[in-house]
Amino acid sequence: MAETEFRATGVRIGRRLRSLTRAGQVRIKGGRLELLTSYGREIDSAPLAEVSAERPWYVPEDKALATVNGTRYSLTLGELDPPPGKSGPPAASRFIEAVREATARFRSG
Repeated sequence: MAETEFRATGVRIGRRLRSLTRAGQVRIKGGRLELLTSYGREIDSAPLAEVSAERPWYVPEDKALATVNGTRYSLTLGELDPPPGKSGPPAASRFIEAVREATARFRSG
């Protein structure tokens, strides 16, 4: 079984103006990105080659945009941010970096 490269729980996942879950999960595992509800039901998943992630300048630091199979999702990962006074990147930045690293790894070999 492939090792989980990134996992976040308590993630608000939305599509356009509609909230799909307020306590979802995001996983990168075995070359795939999975968006799950709080009960573990799949919202969407795709191979990393079909996924892009970004944080546009106009959204707060705890948010990221992910495009999965051509569908754009907004992700709020703020609950996983380091507490005030602790060092470390925001969860959204860690998610975007994990997508980029995993995509590069699976594309190169």
